[in-house]
Amino acid sequence: MTFAFLRSGLRPSALLLAATLALGAGPGAARADNVLVFAAASLKTAMDEIAPAFEEATGDRLVVSLAGSSALARQIQAGAPADLFISASPDWMDTVEADGLVQAGTRVDLLGNAIVLIAHGRDASPLELSPALDLAALLGDGRLAMALVDAVPAGIYGKAALESLGLWQAAAPKVAQADNVRAALALVAAGEAPYGIVYATDAAAEDNVTVVATFPADSHPPIVYPAAVMAQSGKPAAVAALAYLRGPEARAAFEKQGFVVLGE
Repeated sequence: MTFAFLRSGLRPSALLLAATLALGAGPGAARADNVLVFAAASLKTAMDEIAPAFEEATGDRLVVSLAGSSALARQIQAGAPADLFISASPDWMDTVEADGLVQAGTRVDLLGNAIVLIAHGRDASPLELSPALDLAALLGDGRLAMALVDAVPAGIYGKAALESLGLWQAAAPKVAQADNVRAALALVAAGEAPYGIVYATDAAAEDNVTVVATFPADSHPPIVYPAAVMAQSGKPAAVAALAYLRGPEARAAFEKQGFVVLGE
């Protein structure tokens, strides 16, 4: 290649520039990066808005993989090449961090949320959540849709809230467990379950359900979404993506869906 450039009449001072341009790495030719984000399923609507805005602002691309936080954490433990993890529960982030898989100093508490009882349709009547609620009679032959109650954060929070209110014993035999909170939402929206427990933000994203009650904040552990860059990532774009998620553009998208943005 050098001989060809010299034959073409280029001076040695121009040779390096020509070679650089030939390799596509000249001024302004920095390559865009893909940032693989493992995000809790309840973040879908917000991330659908944030991902293209991030790409437009930075040139880098957010590739978002959505699932229950437990499933995502286990995939990371198994070696999945996530750059960024946003969990709907501190416990699953704790698990990943305990295994040394979180880049030191990057973990932040990003978002807060609430859990609600939803009913199929747009005009269901409100309910009062108390130990006096006859949940079995309310459900009849139907099911209460919930995310996995021993693994997925929305299910764990929902079970804790029902236990706190003295309603779990009646609910347990009628619970239809779904892999993640969006799957539980879909069961109620489709009428396959008359009631369900989801995040307030999930209910806001679906027109065919009604929020009939909001669980008291003290009936379950605080709902906090921690986010962190993964130790194996090594991508500056991943750090930039986390900063973007804490910035004003992402804040607006999260708040539009009903999330509480934590921290600065």
